[in-house]
Amino acid sequence: MPAGVSWGRYSLFSIAALLAMLSGSQVVHLYYKPLSDIDKYIEEEKRKLKGSKT
Repeated sequence: MPAGVSWGRYSLFSIAALLAMLSGSQVVHLYYKPLSDIDKYIEEEKRKLKGSKT
């Protein structure tokens, strides 16, 4: 294993890192709600795309 770490410690660290990433992203989505207005942006981009084709 890397740096002489045992498989058990390496897998424990990997699981802890994965859980930290997942919980962090969940907190961001619950607190900031980045996807709540995505439909508005999609419609705006569709209008821009239609306007540039003509």
